[in-house]
Amino acid sequence: MSVVTTLPRRPLTVDDLDVMPDDGHRYELIDGTLIVSPGPELRHQTVQSELLRLLFGSCPADLFVLAAPTDTVLADDTVVQPDALVVRRSDLVGRKLTATPLLVVEILSPSTRLIDLNLKKARYQRAGVPSYWVVDPDPLRLTAWDLRDGSYVEVADVGRGDEWTAALPFAVTVRPGSFAD
Repeated sequence: MSVVTTLPRRPLTVDDLDVMPDDGHRYELIDGTLIVSPGPELRHQTVQSELLRLLFGSCPADLFVLAAPTDTVLADDTVVQPDALVVRRSDLVGRKLTATPLLVVEILSPSTRLIDLNLKKARYQRAGVPSYWVVDPDPLRLTAWDLRDGSYVEVADVGRGDEWTAALPFAVTVRPGSFAD
């Protein structure tokens, strides 16, 4: 059985997103536009699991690592579900995250590549997210940007055999090759 949801003919809000069906798809809003993505593939999930293990192992006690699906409200018309994010423990209140994350990580999929690299990057920048990482599972690569004077500046572009030590939101050495081995 399928459920048909009629959408209003206006930009959508957080309240509209709350009535979307629970059908296994990922529903996000970016500037009032509904983005529907299929569930992630196995490769995406294995990369996410290894990345989360790395972040959990280095995260200080006053911060917390979360994984998708975590509704993250950047504005009344923008709700995203990053693949991984780091927040202050003190910001973990309510049903949705309404505080600005300290780090957002998106893992590219064929269906989300352009959205993650363009729309979401711009929206995270506008929301003031201090650090944004994108992991490409194929070929395995991590690109990171830090917010400086309101704009993202690339601080790392590391491939499978390389490593990089992030400073934000905490020191952690990242080796993209370890995400898949």
